[in-house]
Amino acid sequence: MTTAHTHSGQEPVQRSTGRLVLGWILVGIPLAYGVFQTLTQVAALFG
Repeated sequence: MTTAHTHSGQEPVQRSTGRLVLGWILVGIPLAYGVFQTLTQVAALFG
């Protein structure tokens, strides 16, 4: 197995901004909904 090394120790990463945004949306929306539901139920439990 061969490994590529650069002098700076970092390899350049090229990612499509659209795919990155789509990934964050696909993860962020359900996560935000789940956090909202949890906080709503906790408020009802203690309130």
